[in-house]
Amino acid sequence: MTAAGRISTPANTVPDAERSPSTRQETAAPGWTLLGLVIVVGLAAAVDYLDSHVPVWSEGTWFGAIAGTIEFPVYAIALGFAANALLSTLGVIDRLSAAFRTEFFIKTGLVLLGSTVNINVIASAAAPAIIQTLLMISTVFLFTWWIAGLLRVEPHLKALLATALSVCGVSAAVAAAGAVNAKREQLAYTAGLVVVFALPSIFLLPWLAALMGLSAPVAGAWIGGNIDTTAAVTAAGAVAGEDVLEFAAIVKMTQNALIGFVAVGLSLWFTLRVDRGTDGTAASRPGWHEVWQRFPKFVLGFIAASVLVSAIAAAAPGLVADDTSWLSTGLASAKALQTLFFTLAFVSIGLEFRAGALREAGWKPVLVFLAGTLCNLVAGLLYAQALFGWVFGGLF
Repeated sequence: MTAAGRISTPANTVPDAERSPSTRQETAAPGWTLLGLVIVVGLAAAVDYLDSHVPVWSEGTWFGAIAGTIEFPVYAIALGFAANALLSTLGVIDRLSAAFRTEFFIKTGLVLLGSTVNINVIASAAAPAIIQTLLMISTVFLFTWWIAGLLRVEPHLKALLATALSVCGVSAAVAAAGAVNAKREQLAYTAGLVVVFALPSIFLLPWLAALMGLSAPVAGAWIGGNIDTTAAVTAAGAVAGEDVLEFAAIVKMTQNALIGFVAVGLSLWFTLRVDRGTDGTAASRPGWHEVWQRFPKFVLGFIAASVLVSAIAAAAPGLVADDTSWLSTGLASAKALQTLFFTLAFVSIGLEFRAGALREAGWKPVLVFLAGTLCNLVAGLLYAQALFGWVFGGLF
């Protein structure tokens, strides 16, 4: 199995026609790189424009009900695909590819994401939220991994699917892609599945929760533990009610906090077991030097940002409550930068997309995602009812 086309994989001596986008970047002229950067930034600006205006344009139409729940990765990848097709037709996409810095954009965005994970908030509902998160991640990850193995899904794509389903959707898939050196096409495929499955859940889960008569804590824990994107969780919680939204947000934030740990585990597993000797460069017994090289170092930044912000918030809670404080404004800026870098990353994914990888994957990943989603729904309901309804129900 070749390493070409994988995130953060060094270039190999292969013919130009077989090189990945990251390999071709080395031969690009500075002028073309600058033009490519202008295109990437311009597309990101267009994504921001669509993200803020489409809900307004579609208000009162059939599409208006879901327009506000569509997250920016959808627009980013779609515009990236469109630009990819146009630039490929013009025959210039390889010359521009040095500007498509997917890996840099992704890892910078994930470090900034750490600043939004407040450990203190998670600790406020520590027992049920953390226990449910650990149970959910273990159950859904292992089940999805097993189903994908039965269907013989490619190992790197299997890691992305299992992580996206069990942790927190697109952000988790991005972290996993960097940790296991997955192909960019595989990340785009996984992100698309997350969005497609998340949209109907926004309306389905609140309706089912009301139909079953679930309490607000149980409904919130179920929604927060199942829907794979933060924006979709917020939308579903809002549909179900403010009380439900509060618990859904806490559970989702707890899952977000474990992105780094899952990425580290995947990196070690793929370094020591899966990718060992497959690219002609890895030793049969990788040493700690190679493990450190493959270690997803952005995780350290993610954890450091989370710990720093949480410590400041614990020492000076007034800064968090005051929307005009330097901490609140700084966190808002970090959130905006996080969105910007993720937008640049998903635009770059669309620009670097190669259809061959998806044709190889076929429909098996869709079946895996469907099976994992059903497991998520059933296990999530059982864990939410047991923890937030029976064991810890008297606390709420």
